[in-house]
Amino acid sequence: MTFQISHLGRGLLLGLLLLTAACTEEKTPAKEAAASPPVAIGVVTVEPETLPVTNNLPGRIAPTRIAEVRPRVSGIVVERVFQQGSRVQQGDVLYRIDPAPFRVRVASAEAALKRAEASQLQARQHSDRIVELLERKVASAQQQETAVAQLAQAEADVAAARAGLDAAQLDLQYSEVRAPISGRIGRALITEGALVGTGAADILATIQQLDPVYADFTQSAGEMLALRRALKLGSLTSANPGAANVQLLLDDGSVYRHRGQLLFSEATVDVTTGQVTLRGQFPNPEGDLLPGLYVRVVIEQGHQANAVAVPQQAIQRDGSGQAQLYILKADGTLELRPVRAGRTLDGARQVIDDGLKAGDQVMVEGFQKIRPGAKFTGTPWKPDAVNSDAAATGKQG
Repeated sequence: MTFQISHLGRGLLLGLLLLTAACTEEKTPAKEAAASPPVAIGVVTVEPETLPVTNNLPGRIAPTRIAEVRPRVSGIVVERVFQQGSRVQQGDVLYRIDPAPFRVRVASAEAALKRAEASQLQARQHSDRIVELLERKVASAQQQETAVAQLAQAEADVAAARAGLDAAQLDLQYSEVRAPISGRIGRALITEGALVGTGAADILATIQQLDPVYADFTQSAGEMLALRRALKLGSLTSANPGAANVQLLLDDGSVYRHRGQLLFSEATVDVTTGQVTLRGQFPNPEGDLLPGLYVRVVIEQGHQANAVAVPQQAIQRDGSGQAQLYILKADGTLELRPVRAGRTLDGARQVIDDGLKAGDQVMVEGFQKIRPGAKFTGTPWKPDAVNSDAAATGKQG
């Protein structure tokens, strides 16, 4: 009997020890989680603000002025004065056409003018003599009328001869082909020895004014109508078109250093593309913008009041592409909240159209620290801080 009690006691004791060990193992992780300090994460506090409504539109650079250099007289080109691709000023000599024939015409016109002036002098003297004879009753009234007519004809001949001289001198002047505008001249289309004339086909060179330059870009008619509708409903406020902020993004993604101004938008829609053409003007003192260059034009077309935006790296995406944000709650836990993401700002922030309210703390940094049951504390996130998990989590969408 004693042996049986001792065996039973040992069994009960062993069972109690195993139960105690199991309870201890179950409670240890909870105690450790409760005892661990809150994990620090980077957050931003949502604050409503007035944000610009911008559009990133494709465009091309065009010169503000373009002139085709053409001859105004016919002749043989004897000299090309300009250097191809250089800058020229208005009035600079570009080509010289053989001036010898025009000098001969000037000399001939000068001689014709002198002959006409001599005839005019003779006619005036004759008219004065007839007037004197008429006073003496020696000449008749008919002779006086004839003398007056001859004088008028001589004066007309002088005027015609003077006009001929002016025309000859003008042709001699035009034998030097000058730049009609200031700008950058292209390649020479005519070489020395070529015969040129006043026909429309004779283009000697082309000059383009490249400071400032135009940026012609297009926007879909649907986007423009949506903007106008939003302005009419009051959800957007209008930006002054004359002072609209326009910026260029170059083909390599860099921002052009000089800002421009919106000049106009066409009142018609292209029937083939459904696009509306807009034009901006940009200074180009360094000559970086060349005609035909492809650019992206960022144009400010309105302002949205009481808008909220978060850094792009804060946005998570689920399997269906739905935007989500981690919100730090007052009890130190995280809430994964679905939101509706809108347009992008400055390539770094994104507008949240729905799902956020003022005062929400949005997690931006520290996604790799998320653990079940953990508590968190937020520290203000700085845009220039190193974000080690941006590549792993911020680019999921």
